[in-house]
Amino acid sequence: MSSTAIDTAKKRMRFVLILSVTLLVIILARLVWVQGINAATVANAAQASREREEVIAPTRGSIEDRNGTTLAVSVDRYDLAIDQREQDADIRRAKRDGSNGHERISWDQAINELAEALDQDPEELAKKVQPQGDAKPKGYVVIAKSVTPEVRNEVREIGIPRLTTTLSSERQYPQGVIAGPLLGFVKNNEDQTNVVGAEGLELSQEEHLAGTAGSRKYEVSADGVRIPVTETEETPAVNGQDVLLTIDSDINYVAQRAAEKKQAEFNAEWVSVVVMGVKTGKILAIGDSAELDPNDPGATDPEFRHSTSITRAFEPGSTGKAPIFAAALDQGVVKATDEFTVPHKKTFTKETINDSLEHPTYDMTVAGIFARSYNTGTVMVGSKMSKQTRYDYMKAFGLGSPIQIGLNGASAGQLAKPENWDRRQQYTTMFGQGYSQTVLHTASIFQAIANGGVRVAPSLIEGYRNEDGSITKTEEPAQTRVIKESTSKEMLKIMESVVDYGTGYKEAIPGYRVGGKTGTGQAASAKGYDGYTYSFAGVAPLEDPQFVVVATMYRPQGNWKDFSVADTFTDVMSHTLNTFNVPPSTTKSEAYDVFVGKEQKKSW
Repeated sequence: MSSTAIDTAKKRMRFVLILSVTLLVIILARLVWVQGINAATVANAAQASREREEVIAPTRGSIEDRNGTTLAVSVDRYDLAIDQREQDADIRRAKRDGSNGHERISWDQAINELAEALDQDPEELAKKVQPQGDAKPKGYVVIAKSVTPEVRNEVREIGIPRLTTTLSSERQYPQGVIAGPLLGFVKNNEDQTNVVGAEGLELSQEEHLAGTAGSRKYEVSADGVRIPVTETEETPAVNGQDVLLTIDSDINYVAQRAAEKKQAEFNAEWVSVVVMGVKTGKILAIGDSAELDPNDPGATDPEFRHSTSITRAFEPGSTGKAPIFAAALDQGVVKATDEFTVPHKKTFTKETINDSLEHPTYDMTVAGIFARSYNTGTVMVGSKMSKQTRYDYMKAFGLGSPIQIGLNGASAGQLAKPENWDRRQQYTTMFGQGYSQTVLHTASIFQAIANGGVRVAPSLIEGYRNEDGSITKTEEPAQTRVIKESTSKEMLKIMESVVDYGTGYKEAIPGYRVGGKTGTGQAASAKGYDGYTYSFAGVAPLEDPQFVVVATMYRPQGNWKDFSVADTFTDVMSHTLNTFNVPPSTTKSEAYDVFVGKEQKKSW
């Protein structure tokens, strides 16, 4: 070998030696870095790759009536899914006989156990669990939805790797359609793992019902199976509060059925019945003729997925005379026995006011004008006060403002300021036209009149039950004196005249003293007045008023002279009195005479 070749070989050997030493130094340095200087970082990275975090969903609070009857409740359900990728030939799991150690089972055995737990066909289930033929494995395949916690636990014990269980809370409404428009319904949240309120109390009370999610961290092995002996880091969920209502579901059922019956009788657009406690303002029932089953809200027209008693404003008609007569008595401009000569038609500053039926000119008492619901006489009484005074009383009774009871969409109705009333409106507002209100407004007005003149803000929510069982009460409702106590007593006598001698004779309830006011109002639309609203607002028993019941029928079909909600009122009021064991009246009627003189039976 030549000297040149030998030199070349030596150079190559030196290069290889230097390269080898360099690589060895790099490897050693890396080992020092990994095992010494950066050991913690590497260990943390390795642990992070094994860590999994799952959300612990809180249990949504329930909704209950005043007696503890459950109206809405959440039950835990789970969706099961599997990752088909990287499946080993068999499955390693903890022994199921209670002994220590592990065992290996085949996929066929695991699928058979899974099929038994889920009550599914093994062959069909196998198509979901493992890729079939040449199919590419999928990262997410749903194998079952909405299984119970017991089934979910049984499935997890089978030990199938990469099988995940996702909490999917299911909302149930055990009472079905009872108070459905009040309860509303829920929808899935964005990640489809839970539900959120979509309408009604479910929506407006979301902050109380939802609770706060927690979390759980744990480690998994290389095959995706949770390592049972490792510690877990858990932040518990805070469950939602239970919402406790003033509603009595039994009375609400009767109110709903009565509303549905009346709606069907006259093919009305809607019928609503409200029951309220006189002394408390608590709402005991809101019955809507349009059923909403929160378990199946799609079956109800969107227009009626909330209560018409709260969201729909209309011109009330003659029930709107109550605030005007109460104001006139309270101001001292009239007494119940004052006399007026009342024709069926009369002109006031170029505006002619008519009664619904032509009648002879009568000499009547103020109580009689209210009892027979004559518009002409009402304007005579109301005109003794200024427009501003009448407006102030109407506002004090709650008109023109939304009634907030913990539900979204409450209508304020419309009540223009007196300086904006036109020439005719200054008169029509005395008998329930030219402004609008909801059925709940009507109930609130008569509650105030019957409660010694004190208006108690209507309430629907009694309080909230916390996770520890304690109760957080809602704030006491605002109380406002609207009329004097003496005025309230006079109005009750005048309202008794309506039932004993006036338009409300069909609303009498045997054994009880009842007072109230009928109302027939024209229903307005973009085309003008092209329908009617018919109502009765009543109070019982008059010697010690306990309950207000308001029944309202909107746009019934047929002859307006036939319209009546008398049986609707009497059925619901009678049931309410019986439910609360209110004894029959023992005092005599204090109704006033309708006409001047001894003769009280005169034609309509």
